[in-house]
Parts: sequence; C-alpha cells; structure tokens
Amino acid sequence: MSTNSQNNSNNQEIDLSIISQKIGGFFSTIKRFVFRSIQFLIKHIIIIGFLLIIGVGLGLYLDNTQKTYNNQIIVQPNFGSTDYLYSKIDLLESKIKENDTLFLANLGIHNPSKLLKIEIKPILDVYRFINNSEQNLELLKLMSESSDINKIVEEKTTSKNYKYHLISFRTKYKTDLKKTFEPILNYLNNSSYFSKIQKEYINNELYKMKANDLTIAQINGFLNSFSNTINGNSKSDKLVYYNENTQLNDVILTKDRLTKEQGDLRIDLVSLDKIIKESSRTLNIENKESINGKLKFILPFLLIFIYLGINYFVSFYKKQSFLNKTQ
Repeated sequence: MSTNSQNNSNNQEIDLSIISQKIGGFFSTIKRFVFRSIQFLIKHIIIIGFLLIIGVGLGLYLDNTQKTYNNQIIVQPNFGSTDYLYSKIDLLESKIKENDTLFLANLGIHNPSKLLKIEIKPILDVYRFINNSEQNLELLKLMSESSDINKIVEEKTTSKNYKYHLISFRTKYKTDLKKTFEPILNYLNNSSYFSKIQKEYINNELYKMKANDLTIAQINGFLNSFSNTINGNSKSDKLVYYNENTQLNDVILTKDRLTKEQGDLRIDLVSLDKIIKESSRTLNIENKESINGKLKFILPFLLIFIYLGINYFVSFYKKQSFLNKTQ
C-alpha cells in the first residue's frame, strides 16, 4: 500500500514538472518572438515608417476622391401600380449592371456610368395596412395561423401592398434633382396605360365628391326644416310630423361620415397627380459602409502586412534552400 502511494506521489511530481517546463517553454517562446519583432522593427523602421506614410496619404486621397453617396426617395404607387413600379426598378437595375449607359442617358440621367445601383423595398407599416381594409386584417389572421406573423408581414406578396416604398440608389458623385431624381421619377411615371387609369380615377373621385356635397346639402336642408318645425318658426300646411321612431340620429351620423369622406377624398387628390407620387427625398448621404471612408486606416496596415509577408517568404525560402544544401 505504501509503495503505491509513493509511486502516485512520484507520478504527480513528474506531471507537475513537465507542466512547469511546458509553461516555461511557452513564455520563453513569447519572449523570443517579442525580441525578434523588436529587432525586425529596429532594422526595418525606415521602410515601415515610409509604408505607413504612403498608406495614410494614399488612403486620404482615395477617401476624398472615391466617395460614393446614397440617395433615397419615398414614393406612393397609385392606381394599383405597385407591381409596375417594382418591374421598372428591376429593369433599371439590370441596365446599371449591364453598364447600358446609352439607355440611362436617354432617360436624362447625368453621368450614367457613375450610377452604381438602385433598389426598392417596402416601408413596413402593418397598422396602416390593417386599418385600410378589414379584409386585410382577416387575411393576416388567417395566414398567421399557419406561419410566423413576422415572416408574413415581410413577405414580398404582402409587403407590396403597403402604401409607401423606399427607392434607394447610389452614385459616385453628389447628385441633385435634375441629374438623377427627376429623370428617374419621369421614367417611373411614363405609362400610357396608368395615365388613362389615372384620368378615370380622378374623374370618379371628383364625381363622388360632387355627389357627397349634394347629399350633405340635402341633409342640411332636412335638419334645418326639422329645427324650424321644432322651434315653431315654420307654420305651414306641409308640416312634417316626427315621432319617437324617427331615425334622426342616423341622418346625423350619415352627414358626419360623408363629411369625413370628403376630407379624405380631398387629401387623396393631392397624391393622385402622379402615377408614382414622391412624398420625400434624401440626397447625398456619404456611404460609410464596408471600407468606404476608412482607407486611410486600412491601407497603412495592409502595406505593412504585405511587406511582412514578403520578408517572411524570402526568409523561409532562404532557410529551406540552406537546409537542402546541407543535407
């Protein structure tokens, strides 16, 4: 029993000794690496400093001359033109990818080669989507029973039915209304079919407003007549008699509904002057994504890394050549 205990104690001492040696060897390796790095830095300090200056200077130049800008337009497609809008943006994006500058120039876009990309996505507004129609609410309820509601509201087939959509495009220069915005919007609104739909739609809205005004005037006349009768201000053999079953409240509610509808129709007419109506725009937001605007920090380290890689490769090659000769 005592012999086994002594063997276990010796084994533990050996294990601790090996671990201690490995830890000591690890720290020795780190010390040698740090020392050699300092030696290399001192030996190549001039070249590394030169690369650092070159990298910062070149990075500053590229950051100032290779800027790109993001631009955004929020639009409202009218008359059921959402699919038409998306197809037109897809066509425009394909022409940009193909570098079809002739097509883009014919649209009136300035410097078409510097138009980098364009895309469109819906502005998610599920509450407005539901409020616009009770059928939309029922549809979402039905679809959510078999799928995740978050996925449903973001699906392409659902999201196209939202009122507002965001068009984003990127340029290599600061743009303005005449250089890009107006040509793109004119291109989107150039549809003979939807122009005819627009004309008839507006005529229907105006006709409806005229009919509502006539109905409201009739209701006002009825209410005035009723008021005069109650106050005894109207003495005539054509008196209208009312009893407790008169649906006067329904008449007042109808007037309120028509008045609200008139206000909504007037607001709608503001946005119906275009097939694709612009509601707001944002110009020339400098693109800071990825490495844009950061080259003054990235290039110095990149050049130094390349220099270190070349030195390592040369050192490795010389070492292997020497070993081959000595074998």
